[in-house]
Amino acid sequence: MPKRTDIKKVMVIGSGPIVIGQAAEFDYAGTQACLALKEEGYEVILVNSNPATIMTDVHIADKVYMEPLKLEYVAKIIRYERPDAIVPGLGGQTGLNLAVQLAKKGILEECQVEILGTSFESIEQAEDRELFKELCIKLGEPVIPSEIVYSVEEAVEVAKKITYPVVLRPAFTLGGSGGGFADNEEQLRELMRNALAVSPVHQVLVEKSIKGYKEIEFEVMRDKNDTAIAICSMENVDPVGIHTGDSVVVAPAQTLSNKEFQMLRDSALRLIRALRIEGGCNVQFALDPLSFKYYIIEVNPRVSRSSALASKASGYPIARVTAKVAVGMTLDEIMLATAPACAEPALDYVVTKVARFPFDKFSEASNELGTQMKATGEVMSIGRTLEESILKAFRSLETGVCHLHHKKFDDMSIQDMLAYITRSTDDRIYAIAELLRRGVDRSLIYDRTKIDMLFLEKFKRIIRMEDVVRANKADREVLREA
Repeated sequence: MPKRTDIKKVMVIGSGPIVIGQAAEFDYAGTQACLALKEEGYEVILVNSNPATIMTDVHIADKVYMEPLKLEYVAKIIRYERPDAIVPGLGGQTGLNLAVQLAKKGILEECQVEILGTSFESIEQAEDRELFKELCIKLGEPVIPSEIVYSVEEAVEVAKKITYPVVLRPAFTLGGSGGGFADNEEQLRELMRNALAVSPVHQVLVEKSIKGYKEIEFEVMRDKNDTAIAICSMENVDPVGIHTGDSVVVAPAQTLSNKEFQMLRDSALRLIRALRIEGGCNVQFALDPLSFKYYIIEVNPRVSRSSALASKASGYPIARVTAKVAVGMTLDEIMLATAPACAEPALDYVVTKVARFPFDKFSEASNELGTQMKATGEVMSIGRTLEESILKAFRSLETGVCHLHHKKFDDMSIQDMLAYITRSTDDRIYAIAELLRRGVDRSLIYDRTKIDMLFLEKFKRIIRMEDVVRANKADREVLREA
């Protein structure tokens, strides 16, 4: 169906200032969306409180309001501007939560502002842990044993029932903030107090921990005709337990068999259709490395951090297409550079994303990683092989490291390093490389980290190449291969 002509003025809510867990990737999505809406002839009103972004440049939207992203300010702008519609899913979790507040307080109804794209019922079904669990059970999709709690005592009872270790996931929070793993009651009580305080609805999901499973993501897209495609698969090098924003991520997924890939792809498409999401959506899976058993971790009913990575990795502009789908267009009508938006991209190269951490500025902070995101940015690289892609990414970090080598581990003993890699730290990958340099068996490293053997083999190939280069410094062919 062609774009809607009954709406003229559209409001886009940005993601606000850069914070840990929400950085420039949402600025990228919002900028694409504003330009796409203007391209279709709509007047765009942007609300975003961050002047240090491309999104708030004068040519991106017709009107830019640099006001705090708080209910009272945005309500005042809506009452003054009277937009016909609002697009909620393009400003990260901040924009999504604010749009939900505006709907619940009756401001959108009062000003007759329509919600474009994914409905609030669908957003709530994906974001509310209990509703999402009910949907998965109805679809026959496997969900991790879990229960919603509203107090510390309730959490203690649930944890006894589903057995430790457990993971806490507060509802409606950004970047996993307030969550974490608890191995015993003492840790649970401490984490729960913070989790309840952080969740705006004081709701926390207590979930059985599946640390050690592979973490796989699918970026999917759907329009109102129920055409749904899988744009990109991504695989975390680290297993479940580290927030995907902190983990090294490769695209497309590298270690899946065809059966595993199709199984997870079908599941992601079933979910986006059941949730009736219109636009881009991110589905995260936990896959047992020793069987075909998988669980759904969560669904983000919005353009997410992973969407920015998937867009750049695949060349498919997810935010741009999401904005056009929101105003009524279908995927077969939206033309991209080389094909219509209903065609699934195919990648004949490997993309690696590595997170950039602020521990050089916050030297007192713990560099141990978990379900709560700590990164403040990331780099992305493209290579013909996984090895090339990994090395390009680490060289781009601008941390003074230009290879899989960190002088911190030069004088550390093998035993100390083996103990070190059992903890998920920001620099663990350099310790793994050093252990491989010293001839430690991959299976020993796998036991400590649960990083897939394929990735460990790739790291080992990089280490072996170092020896070849060292022995053949004057050989042009060897240098060219390196």
